[in-house]
Amino acid sequence: MDDALILKHANPVPRYTSYPTAPHFSEAVGPVDYQSWLGAIGPDEAISLYAHVPYCDRLCWFCACHTKQTLRYDPVATYLTGLHREIAEIGGRVSREAKVTALHFGGGSPTLVRPDDLIALKRAFTDHFTFAADCEISVEMDPNDLDEARHDALAGIGMTRASFGIQDFDPVVQKAINRIQTFEQTRDAIEASRVRGVHSVNCDVLYGLPYQSLQSLERTMEAVLSLDPDRVALFGYAHVPWMKTHQKMIPDESLPGIVERFAQMSRAAEMLAAAGYESIGIDHFAKPDDSLARASREGRLRRNFQGYTDDAAETLVGLGASAIGQFRQGYVQNMPATGEYLRHVENTGLAAVRGYRFTPDDTLRAKVIADVMCRFAFSFAEVEEAFPGLAGAVIEEARLFRARDVDGLTTIENGVFRLTERGRPFARSVAATFDAYLGNGRGRHSVAV
Repeated sequence: MDDALILKHANPVPRYTSYPTAPHFSEAVGPVDYQSWLGAIGPDEAISLYAHVPYCDRLCWFCACHTKQTLRYDPVATYLTGLHREIAEIGGRVSREAKVTALHFGGGSPTLVRPDDLIALKRAFTDHFTFAADCEISVEMDPNDLDEARHDALAGIGMTRASFGIQDFDPVVQKAINRIQTFEQTRDAIEASRVRGVHSVNCDVLYGLPYQSLQSLERTMEAVLSLDPDRVALFGYAHVPWMKTHQKMIPDESLPGIVERFAQMSRAAEMLAAAGYESIGIDHFAKPDDSLARASREGRLRRNFQGYTDDAAETLVGLGASAIGQFRQGYVQNMPATGEYLRHVENTGLAAVRGYRFTPDDTLRAKVIADVMCRFAFSFAEVEEAFPGLAGAVIEEARLFRARDVDGLTTIENGVFRLTERGRPFARSVAATFDAYLGNGRGRHSVAV
């Protein structure tokens, strides 16, 4: 790929795990809307639940999540009391006939929760929601937190998918990002999960990290492949020190440039393809028999705040500080600050403080952007049928983009706007064409490669 082409299409744009994106949320949507939207969930609906644990026993410099470091368990225990209260309140507002098809524990580090508390947390969910028999239960795992008792507790809550944050195994890179985690720790934790019945293991790997080179990333990828994960998420490090001040611990001069980032991404993708993994969207890879790969082949791939997913539920209920929920009507976000979150939950049982209500144009553009990100294409006929009288604007934008596309990133054939193989690495940039809010100055974003 020509360096000039990479630089041309690497401008900062959103990751499009939602549309409109979080910088456009406001207090115009709040607790009253949230209560209404929860009550509107039908008895025949599928629901996904996300539980956020915003604590870590160390703070990784690369992290852009809502989390805080604690070396004491008391704040975690207090927080869990609030989370139990929120679970009970929301469960009481949602029809017990609606089925939970997925439960994801994220963070922070959910695995720092003590075994008995983890079991009690899952019990709270099952006490207040109805779970489908085949519900997927996934947990973000930090091998540094794990011991036999925690592995047993994770098996006890029925974990089916374990997601291991690896980032990079190179000791120089690990020191620079404050994430010391040996290959042996990771290997042993994965084996312990599999022995206890976990059917799917995901590994997160980052490129674009400080002091990371093409050669060091190749060594990391070789080590990751030796672990035989079912899925690999290959993310570009998002350097956003204006938003996450601890990232200022990473010197700007230690970071690879845009062209080098692109080379790292391309080489890691080549190694995954050579090992038999199928490419899923812009940054996920899966074995051919994995459910994510099947969803991609069958056109069922979706994208939400956790990235690419095969979860078919239209409703995502977020619980915990900073958690975001997605409903047919719009998005809702809880109070990010843990102390304020606990105060809200103690007073009302809910902690929603901002959100976004969809307009018809938002829904149309969300579909087009999701199709570009998941299928690398969208059909003019499909959007005209789904959005009669509204689709003309985005179709015209697609035609205009193609007319100006001197780099061969896209085609339009038989009424389908499609990214070429040359254009797929720049899917975020192409998707931004259909973002009606991007130019209004709200939010700063990471580079697009």
